[in-house]
Amino acid sequence: MFASLEIGPIFRTLLRNKMGALLIALQIAVTMTIVVNAIFIIDEREALMARVSGVDEPNSFSVSSNGFAEDFDNENTIQEDLRQIRALPSVLNVTTINAIPISGGGWSMSLQVESGEDKDDISTAVYMVDEHGIETLDVALLAGRNFSYQEMRYRDGTEEGWPQNIIITEALLQDLFPDTTPGEVIGKTVYIDRNEPMQIIGVIDTLQAPWIGWDQLENAMLSPEYIAFNNSTRYFVRAQNGMRDQAMRDVEEYLAQRSSERLVRGIESFQEVRENSYGFHAAMIKILTVVMVTLVIITGMGIVGLASFNVNRRKKQIGTRRALGATQWQIVRYFMLENFVITSIGVATGAALSIGLNILLVNFFELNRITWYYIPIGMLCLWCLGQLAVYGPARKAANIPPAMATRTV
Repeated sequence: MFASLEIGPIFRTLLRNKMGALLIALQIAVTMTIVVNAIFIIDEREALMARVSGVDEPNSFSVSSNGFAEDFDNENTIQEDLRQIRALPSVLNVTTINAIPISGGGWSMSLQVESGEDKDDISTAVYMVDEHGIETLDVALLAGRNFSYQEMRYRDGTEEGWPQNIIITEALLQDLFPDTTPGEVIGKTVYIDRNEPMQIIGVIDTLQAPWIGWDQLENAMLSPEYIAFNNSTRYFVRAQNGMRDQAMRDVEEYLAQRSSERLVRGIESFQEVRENSYGFHAAMIKILTVVMVTLVIITGMGIVGLASFNVNRRKKQIGTRRALGATQWQIVRYFMLENFVITSIGVATGAALSIGLNILLVNFFELNRITWYYIPIGMLCLWCLGQLAVYGPARKAANIPPAMATRTV
């Protein structure tokens, strides 16, 4: 009852000091607008960064071999490299590969369930690996079989067409054959380059494409090929658990000593690949976090400043109320209620501005629409911030002795 009677005097007081209250309300509105959208963007970026690539990230790395001699025998070099690298104690397995998941560069093709120029197609990343690719990439074979050594071929840029058999991810399976289980798709034919048939011999679980912003990120197919363009080969190595750094040294040392007719370069752990690919997202999260913390601190200081100013300006009024029997708690409650009114105006305006800013971000930057619950949570947090910020000055006001307050003119 007492709180409801205070609403009228609070509004009249705020109308007499409109500028200060409006500035704080505007500051709260701007803070809420930026913070709510920033938190939503941060949550989205963290969700993107948390996506599982499918490979054994802590233990994997890649390295490139580039032969420069005119008589460089790339095919025999590949076979000897694979044999020797697999024999290293620090290495679990290795495969040749044309692209690294989530690295930003790779191959993509389109597959169709029916041949023809006018048939619908599904985009997929293409990974060219050998029969050790499944274990090296640490993907699980859900159905079907792995490649055999006899199915392997060399791709050096001169051959035409594609291998007869492929292995696809479960996500690609669902795009090609919706509501079909991995076991049911084994032996089915799909078409690449519109009319060239390929048979699905296996289905693996998760393997992400090289492009983290791609809508079909988990669409991937494995092709049984050694990639050997211009005497260049890339190896993807999976180390024994916890031995990645040792394996990187061992592999680099072997490749350098094995032949003086090539360059060994581009050795990179998968964790470095992830950091490079998601570096922009990580930087955005840090920047937005700093902006949010700064805004919240400034807003809190603004609330404290306004409340302290009001306490000093109203000492006589406070003293009069104390002399008339108002308790310390009633004085505290008055200032907290006043702050609640100002904050409510700010968060109501901030809610509208938050939606407006999100609409602009959706239209111009193709971000997702903000989830509804971010706005009420933001409002609640700013209400709490306001109450915490005003509590100190309110307690100071409540501690003013009535006699001292009445002497202050």
